[in-house]
Amino acid sequence: MATTTTADALGLIGDELQDLIATVRDADQAPFERALDLFADAERVFVHGAGRSGLALRMTAMRLMHLGLDVHVVGEVTTPAIQRGDLLLVASGSGTTGSIVQAARTASEVGARVLAVSTTDDSPLSEVAAATLVLPAATKTDRSGTASAQYAGSLFEQGVALLGDALFHALWQRSGHSADDLWPRHANLE
Repeated sequence: MATTTTADALGLIGDELQDLIATVRDADQAPFERALDLFADAERVFVHGAGRSGLALRMTAMRLMHLGLDVHVVGEVTTPAIQRGDLLLVASGSGTTGSIVQAARTASEVGARVLAVSTTDDSPLSEVAAATLVLPAATKTDRSGTASAQYAGSLFEQGVALLGDALFHALWQRSGHSADDLWPRHANLE
């Protein structure tokens, strides 16, 4: 096995992310515009993902809070019940993760809308979602190396983090608020 340096690995990751971004930028933008509308119409936003996808969504939750949205992370002890008028943002590479699909179904049943991030728009999760944002990446069980040379869904999880920042940035620019307007919401108990 050839020795890979950190620089080599960073190059591979960067190349894969550039390809993912290019593919998303060239894709039909209607689901992404729909996503921005879902955020704008939401009374509250809930985020939910398992494992590293969930960690990436927690970063998005923080940025949405900085924007002034009422945001909750599913599973935290202070998270209230989701209800009509709310938005549930979920991520599942396969679109079949049981706890994520069940949460999406529950949210939908009470009248909340669901925004999904996945590698496919043909899954049980997408059936429940008002919109699905597709990231062309490997799921965690795809070890073929075809969609990504990285391990166990890493490209998808990286894409979730970048997409979260892109959604935040678009929402922020549409809001007309300055960075100084957002700053007072930044954590001060660190």
